This record gives sequence, C-alpha cells and structure tokens, in this order.
Amino acid sequence: MTDNEFPAPERGLVVTQFLTVRDVAVSAEFYAEVFGGTIVRAKNPATVRVANTWIIMNPGGGPTPDKPDVTLTAPEPADPVSAFLNVRVADIAAFYEHARSKGARFLTKPLDRGAEIRCYLVDPDGYLIEIGQTTGLQ
Repeated sequence: MTDNEFPAPERGLVVTQFLTVRDVAVSAEFYAEVFGGTIVRAKNPATVRVANTWIIMNPGGGPTPDKPDVTLTAPEPADPVSAFLNVRVADIAAFYEHARSKGARFLTKPLDRGAEIRCYLVDPDGYLIEIGQTTGLQ
C-alpha cells in the first residue's frame, strides 16, 4: 500500500477510524488542515490519511443488511462521550498554535499533568480528540 492509496491492504490488516459526520467536505478539510492530513478520497466515503492512520467519514444512515439494528448518527452537543481519538504529538505547544490558527476549538490550553501535557479539542461534529505530549511515561 502506498501513502496515498485507499486503506485496502494486500495482506494483513489496517486499522482505520470511521466517523459519522454531518458535512463530509467540512470534516475532511478539518482533518487535512488541522492534522496535516491528505484527502485520499473526497466523498462516499471521504478518507483522510493522517500520519500513520486513516480517518473515514460518511453521513449517517439507518440499518443496512450487514448491520440490521444499527443507525449511525453524528454526536449531539449534550451526548455523553464513550470514546475519543487520542493523538500523540512531539511538541504540543507547536501543535496547539498550529491547530488554533486553522480554526480548531480547544476545551482548554495544554495542561501539565506530570507524565504528560494534554488538552482536548472538538471537531466540526463535536467528536472529542485528546492531544497529548508524553513527558514522563517513557
């Protein structure tokens, strides 16, 4: 698999993150701009290569034959959080400033928690993303 190919391995497996989003173009652009990703596929579904992973984005929808009791929806503002993306960076201060300049909305500034410095941002659909720099766990 080359860097720009859709994540379809010829052997083994690839782990990707799927997000149900309201506006595929807005979300793809967010991940490309804020995380320095490459839009590999623009829609149906959108796929953005970010570092060593892919984020796949598509609008929600009702059940399908292979997931008969599942409805996919983007989170609502008051929804509890049950999972989030965790991104580790080498320089959290630089990432924070870069992401803010691209319009990312952070919950707080990076906070020193002893073994790591971390903060959280939300994407255009309200998905929570932890940004952390390891300082003492190694």
